[in-house]
Amino acid sequence: MRIVALEEHFNDAGILAGIDPAAVLRRGFPGPDAVWAQTIKRAELADMGAARLADMDSSGITVQVLSVAGPGADLVPGQAGIDLARAYNDVLATACTRHPTRLRGFAHLPLHTPDAAAVELDRCVKDLGFHGVLVNGATDGLFLDDPRFEPILARAEALDVPIYLHPGIPTAPVRDAYFSNLPGNFDFVMTQAAWGWHIETAIHTLRLVLSGALDRHPGLKIVIGHMGEALPFMLDRIDETTAATAKIHLKRSVRETLTDQVWLTTSGFFTMVPFMAALMTFGVDRLMFSVDYPFASNARARAFLDSLPVSPADKAKIAHGNADKLLKLPV
Repeated sequence: MRIVALEEHFNDAGILAGIDPAAVLRRGFPGPDAVWAQTIKRAELADMGAARLADMDSSGITVQVLSVAGPGADLVPGQAGIDLARAYNDVLATACTRHPTRLRGFAHLPLHTPDAAAVELDRCVKDLGFHGVLVNGATDGLFLDDPRFEPILARAEALDVPIYLHPGIPTAPVRDAYFSNLPGNFDFVMTQAAWGWHIETAIHTLRLVLSGALDRHPGLKIVIGHMGEALPFMLDRIDETTAATAKIHLKRSVRETLTDQVWLTTSGFFTMVPFMAALMTFGVDRLMFSVDYPFASNARARAFLDSLPVSPADKAKIAHGNADKLLKLPV
């Protein structure tokens, strides 16, 4: 069976070295090696050749859609950020050209300069053959509903490519207020994978709905990972408590907007309860397989896919069909 994974990551040590180490630390990435802040999975992130493909082959992963694991251009303002994003995209395009049936790409954008980001997205889709854009959390504490990012939303809609809202580390005031002064490494874990970045991505998604941004861009497609970042569990409650205000300020209910314009992936979540919540709230046509490589295991993700209690036709949709259609992948 063809299997497409679309929250899969890379980084480049040479490009990353061009980011101010102080900015990396302020953003909340772990030290002491601030220049290469992704201290775990360093080799796996850097490899876009034989080792990555061998790991994919061992679990039957046909295609990885790659994106930059932070830190990235969202930490670098001005022309330097534009140049850095372009460098990342060129490195990724080269890898995809070497392995066109195995590796595809999401654009990395200079979010501090939204007009330039829209131009870079255009280049990535039209010239480099990428299939959308991945955004790592907030930029300067602002989510994509802020009016300054309107050029990016409009360009993604015009190009008919999705925006993947990926978690980013919450800003320093949030980290200090919610996750500080815990024993051991609980501060860091709660800020990121245990809780913080999932909830922040859910907030990012909801802000696009509640601000009216998705009403203004009804053709815009949003992807979120980690089995929906807790939104499937909370959807009925959110819809009920926002209903009265939504009738005044929005064209659709929160539930309608989310299920119209948002797709979910399985990245990093390989247990049945969150899957069933996602399936029951968004439906099988909105679910797509992902691993979160190299931070999660291809083998574990594949075993979970094989275990899903769905029909063969629905499993094929999750494994590749929905992603092929949404991203317009070559098959």
